[in-house]
Amino acid sequence: MDFTFLQHTLSALLRGLPLTLNLAVLSLLGGGVLALLLNLLRQNRFGSVFARFYVWLFRGTPLLIQIFMIYYGLGSLPAVRESLFWPLLRDPYWCGLIALVLNDAAYTSEILRGGLNAVSVQSLEAAKVCGMSRFTTLRRITLPLAVRQALPAYSNEIISMIKSTSLVSTISLMEMTGIADSIVSETFRALEVFISAAIIYLLLTVLVSKAVALLERRLSPYHVGARQ
Repeated sequence: MDFTFLQHTLSALLRGLPLTLNLAVLSLLGGGVLALLLNLLRQNRFGSVFARFYVWLFRGTPLLIQIFMIYYGLGSLPAVRESLFWPLLRDPYWCGLIALVLNDAAYTSEILRGGLNAVSVQSLEAAKVCGMSRFTTLRRITLPLAVRQALPAYSNEIISMIKSTSLVSTISLMEMTGIADSIVSETFRALEVFISAAIIYLLLTVLVSKAVALLERRLSPYHVGARQ
């Protein structure tokens, strides 16, 4: 095994790590905000129809096709090329990020909905009896319980989004998978290169899993009670 080649490969792949993390973090933040808006829309009859259609559409189609539709499909429309959005939509970074945000929002909205539905009516009635306002109930009862219930599922979404960033390499973005592909095209040593990339992705997912597990433990009522 050529350890010198592996060292150079890992060094090159790590240069793409900041872009991978950038795409993952921003897509999760943007998707989270959009998911919250989708859940707010569900409170309205017509908004609920739109929210359900949005979730059905983006969960039912592959992310790769969504990336291609935004990067190649929208750019083929004259109205888009003449619009104010064209400087963004001709840039592969923004097209990739928009696709990741839209896709993440569909999954995260369902995770949030499940967490909110898990809050028992008895908890809300108890808060009302105690004289809590709607905002106080949301801050002290609804959101903590919903987050605690949704966290395990959301950790899977975080891991999935980290891995999904590799798909933007198909539109010429040089994150880790894009760099790995370029190294393979130059050296034809696919096994070593992609194993190195897989190891980095594995380490990232392990770190996320450990961090979420620690957060779950801190949010556990038993842990909170022990601290008190």
